[in-house]
Amino acid sequence: MTALWYIAPFASLVALVVAAIFFKSMKRSDAGNERMVEIAGYVRQGAMAYLFRQYKIVSLVFVVLFAIFAALAAMGVQNPFVPVAFLTGGFFSGLCGYIGMKTATHASSRTAQACRSSLNRGLQVAFRSGAVMGLVVVGLGLLDICAWYFILDKFVYTDAHMASGLTLFGLQLVEPGCTFAAKMTHITTTMLTFGMGASMQALFARVGGGIYTKAADVGADLVGKVEAGIPEDDPRNPATIADNVGDNVGDVAGMGADLYESYCGSILATAALGASLGGADVLKQVTAPMIVAGLGTVLSVAGMLMVRCKNDNATQKELLRSLLTGTLGSSVLILLALVGLHFTGFISWGVFGSVVAGLVSGVVIGQATEYYTSDDYGPTRGIAGQAVMGPATTIIDGLATGMYSAGIPVVTICAGILCAFGFSGGFTNFTSGLYGIGFAAVGMLSTLGITLATDAYGPIADNAGGNAEMSALPAEVRQRTDALDSLGNTTAATGKGFAIGSAALTALALLASYLEEAKLWIVKFAGDGTFMGLKAADILPQSLDKFMQNFDLTVMNPLMLCGLFIGAMMAYVFCAMTMKAVGRAAGSMVEEVRRQFKEIPGIMEGKGTPDYARCVAISTAGAQREMIVPSLLAVVVPVITGLVLGIPGVLGLLAGGMVCGFVLATMLNNAGGAWDNAKKFIEKGAHGGKKLPDGSKNPVHGAAVIGDTVGDPCKDTCGPSLNILIKLMSMVSIVFAPAVIRYAPVVQGWLGFK
Repeated sequence: MTALWYIAPFASLVALVVAAIFFKSMKRSDAGNERMVEIAGYVRQGAMAYLFRQYKIVSLVFVVLFAIFAALAAMGVQNPFVPVAFLTGGFFSGLCGYIGMKTATHASSRTAQACRSSLNRGLQVAFRSGAVMGLVVVGLGLLDICAWYFILDKFVYTDAHMASGLTLFGLQLVEPGCTFAAKMTHITTTMLTFGMGASMQALFARVGGGIYTKAADVGADLVGKVEAGIPEDDPRNPATIADNVGDNVGDVAGMGADLYESYCGSILATAALGASLGGADVLKQVTAPMIVAGLGTVLSVAGMLMVRCKNDNATQKELLRSLLTGTLGSSVLILLALVGLHFTGFISWGVFGSVVAGLVSGVVIGQATEYYTSDDYGPTRGIAGQAVMGPATTIIDGLATGMYSAGIPVVTICAGILCAFGFSGGFTNFTSGLYGIGFAAVGMLSTLGITLATDAYGPIADNAGGNAEMSALPAEVRQRTDALDSLGNTTAATGKGFAIGSAALTALALLASYLEEAKLWIVKFAGDGTFMGLKAADILPQSLDKFMQNFDLTVMNPLMLCGLFIGAMMAYVFCAMTMKAVGRAAGSMVEEVRRQFKEIPGIMEGKGTPDYARCVAISTAGAQREMIVPSLLAVVVPVITGLVLGIPGVLGLLAGGMVCGFVLATMLNNAGGAWDNAKKFIEKGAHGGKKLPDGSKNPVHGAAVIGDTVGDPCKDTCGPSLNILIKLMSMVSIVFAPAVIRYAPVVQGWLGFK
């Protein structure tokens, strides 16, 4: 372990300390008047009730999977550390969501109150509250990784244990005669498995939160805005509290768990590839991703302090520029730090080039997302223009915009992959190229602290607007919160672009890690003999590209081709299941809101009080019921595919899911964001605004609301969940690799495939 490695745990502690400072600073801010505090309390109570109910269900799933992993370990077809590593990954992922949501629900009324002073003050409170989530994710993620590495290095794989072996409870933890290179391989592959716990928790959070928030949002919009003609977040709307709760459980808790998993996955996969490279610099290759992540964490804090807005009448472009000052500033600083890291001899110029490729890819994807989803540009304004002709053309143009928007990210990711692969010497050393691709993902996420802050800030601003509306604050306050909210929609879309971009690069690195895991277990099962017709002595020295030739991993192999089709299918079936789940839950919400308008006297006159709790309960029950099957599908399909189609089928499944999932998620995220901001563009006064001169409802606005309603499950449920799906399938394949590799030949023999 080198001295520079301690940068990583130190940075994790810095992130957590700064997060605590930002949280206390937010709590010291004025929470507003009694009505504002009351409304924020309703939202906080509903959000926490949902989260604890979700965690109870997820805990049961984790207990079952823990028992399965423990049984497999006892059978000798699982790493003994996996059951515990799985639990720690899920625990820290869930903890990130809890802390982020607690912060966001306390920050909403304070942001609204700050907007009474100035736009800059509102931006500061919202952004630094979002920064708590960003810093907690990178702080806990890096702390978890460093803790596992330290324990395995200092207490498990000691010189004595490597020489004579280590057995605990009848399980062989360290093989006798373990070499240093083997130690690095075993440590990194062991650490990689805790990513499945993080992925599993993230998918439940994203799917459940997405279903909750969109069921509430669709019900509030269709009945409140379109049918009743009342403003968004109007206190007369029974679903408005549930809608505000949904912003937190979906966009805060869900996104936090999602990017925690991406962040850890990219670091762990790259470290595993560094171990597989071997050579004299294997220790540097393993620890370099952790060090770079640590440097990025510290520099994210510096970037956060740069974010401020000087103009109270700032346009969305000016507000975006304020945030870009911080995000781009952090990116420039991390590059300068990496130059210094190169001159210490820790990374090569090739690795530096790979990090640059990742950072540039992230920036380009973010800017492309901004172009297609911000109402300052043509695509979103074009959708607003189509609303003049009605809902049908609004939806058609939104779909087309989403499809167009996939072009630049796909080309960017392709360029990023080729550059990272080439810069790190991949065209002469295949494994080195894969290491470079992993480092491109690390580079893209190295400044995740501030990137996630710009994303988590969005729902805080949205809730602040709702609080201002329900508390009847002056019009200028709502105008300021709307400016922050519109910016939040774009930053959320940009954050989702970063998430799916990093997911593609991380998934590619995980593909290589899966092959490394497969190689490790085939060697173990072969022992002194053969397994699957292979000898350990023959495959142990093989590089990954040579190892792949043993299994005919080409598109002409029908097993791999079938896997490709299944992977592509998974993206669509998963989206269909989550979208239909939103539809069912939203249907119940629409019926309930209509019932209350009809049966509770005086709601529309402001004399009757809606039953907010009933709507919160409907969304909560619907989300918990509907999230289980889609989430478990991501676990079951890779295992069954592996048992039936073997290693070629698994590689095909992961490749098909990665490619199709990336394009589909980009299209869904950007179409939804563009529809949302097209509606807001009209609400600012374009095409007649919300009301006609005679005070009646503007049909153009109604058409835009319908488009936004169609886009809601796209951008907040299906799209964001896809990037977790493709990584979770990779993690499941890695964790279940020993059992699948051991028993796939038996299953294939039964089916006559061998």
